[in-house]
This record gives sequence, C-alpha cells and structure tokens, in this order.
Amino acid sequence: MQPDPLISEMQTALDEELRASIASILQDYPNDYVAMFNYQLGWEGEGAGMDAQGKRIRPLLLLLACQACGGDWRLALPAAAAVELVHNFSLIHDDIQDCSEVRRGRPTVWVKWGEAQAINAGDAMLTVAQYELLSLDQHFSAQVVNHAVRLLQSACLDLTRGQFLDIAFEKEDDLPIDLYWQMVGGKTGALLATSFQLGALLAGINEDIQLGMTEFGTIIGAAFQVQDDWLGIWGDDVSTGKSTTSDLISKKKTYPILLGSHNAGEFARRWKELKTVNEQDARELTLLLEKENISEATCKKFEELYQQARAIFIALDFNGEKAAPFNQVIESLFGRIR
Repeated sequence: MQPDPLISEMQTALDEELRASIASILQDYPNDYVAMFNYQLGWEGEGAGMDAQGKRIRPLLLLLACQACGGDWRLALPAAAAVELVHNFSLIHDDIQDCSEVRRGRPTVWVKWGEAQAINAGDAMLTVAQYELLSLDQHFSAQVVNHAVRLLQSACLDLTRGQFLDIAFEKEDDLPIDLYWQMVGGKTGALLATSFQLGALLAGINEDIQLGMTEFGTIIGAAFQVQDDWLGIWGDDVSTGKSTTSDLISKKKTYPILLGSHNAGEFARRWKELKTVNEQDARELTLLLEKENISEATCKKFEELYQQARAIFIALDFNGEKAAPFNQVIESLFGRIR
C-alpha cells in the first residue's frame, strides 16, 4: 500500500518546524553546540539522512491523531516537534547511561563529544522542547496550552521513572514481570500515549476520546517495547543500527531475558552464574533462549498486545476521509511483526 500523500506532507512540515525552532532558539549559540542537536536529529555528520533521523513515529502519530479527530494538524506542529525533541533528549541520556556507542547506525553523541557535553546537549534539547510547546499560544487558549504542557511534563517524569527502574533492574537477577511492565510504561508507553492525547486535545475532541487514545497509546507502547526487546536479540544489526549482543552483554532486563530467567532452565542457570557477559557468552545465551522457545514466546506476547490495542482502536471508531491516513499508519503498526 502506498503511503497517503498527507503523511509525506506532515513529515516535511515536521522537519521544517524542528529546523526553524532550533535555528530560532539557538541562533546566538556556538556552532559546535548546535551541531550536537543537528547530529542527533540526523541532519549533519557522517551517515546523515533518513536512517539517521529515525522513524519520528511519535510526532507523526500526534499529527495524524489531530487530523483524525477533526483538528488542523498544522496548528499542532509545535507539539509534534516538542515530542520529537523530548524523545531525542531521552535517547541522548539513555545512550550515556547504558554506555551505548551506536544509535541509528552511527556513533552516539557522547562518543563524539564526550559525556559532559552530551549531558548538556540532552538538557538543552529538553528545554527547547518546552519552549516549542509554549509556542502553541499563537493559536490555542491559555487553558489548552497549560493542559498540553502538563501532559508533556508528566510524560517526561514517567520517562525518568522508567529509566530509573531500567538502571535499577540491571543489579537484580530475579525480577518480577510486573516491574518490567512498570518500566515499559515509563520508558516507551508514556510519550507514545501522550502523543495521541495531545493530538486529540489540540483537535478539541471530547475527554472520553482523549482518554481512549491514551489507553491505546499505552498498550501500543508496551507492544513496541516487547518487540524491540525481541529485535535486540534476534533482529538484524544493520536494520536496527544496534548490536544484537548488547542487551545480553549489559545484562539488561528485557522481556525475553526475563522469560528465560523465570523459565528455570539452562539459560537461567548460566545467566545467574555469569557476573559479566562477553560476545561469546552472549551468542551462547542466545542459543539457549532459542532452545527454550523464548523467541517464539516473546513474539506471541507482542502480537497479543497488538491485538488488545486493535480492539481499543476499533472501539474509538475513527472513520471518514480525515481519519484514513491515521488508520493506514495504525494498521502498519499492527503489521510490524519484525
């Protein structure tokens, strides 16, 4: 299926909004300072281009949700840009905290500029996001802008809670699955759910639809994370831009690793006895997970979550010409099995 022309138009407009916002807010800042923004957003440096920019799915879904709810998506561009900047702020900091050297197939910001400058760039990106969101006051009431700010600030706090749990879990061998879902709700679900709710809010739709969109986004976020956890071990290094051994080497508590730990099989025994994991260990652990059918069980889980989200989406009953592009993208998400 060919993408709707409106989606391409939205993607172009989002890029223009991001560039204009950064150029305006940081106009008197040092070139090297701005370069970190432009590099993280995929506009500059070796390997710059669409792959380095990422999917930008969160801001796109915000704009599409606004359109589907009967709003003017162009007026929602500052909110979409703010969401993308918050997402990238979190990636810069995550890469430092996780010691990840590659992001989207390129060296991470901290690898190129050092940890201190990368932390500063992440802080700045979060601040620029707030400035961008406040520019909604050109077209929306103070009440709506205040609500939007509260939603995004809440999502930012949830992001930090999710990251706190993620880091804390690295020291735990036996972690209940319930705590994993709390982590996912913060790291992945919060900003995705907020993107949907912001789109509905800026369209002026009723609160029931806004809450339904939030619930839908939360479950989609959980499905995304479980799927990304699967890709972190069994995905293609080139396609994901990330090593398929890094999660195991860093002993991250991803969904398949937790399943394997609770399975009380050979993987669990080996996992607990290894204080550190090297490349060879990671390859052996992957084989043990496959032997214990953990890959299949992980696939089953994210497909189950997608089906739950589909049921919520159907109940929201988005029909008509304005909702067609939104429906198309959502269907593509449900079909994102690998």
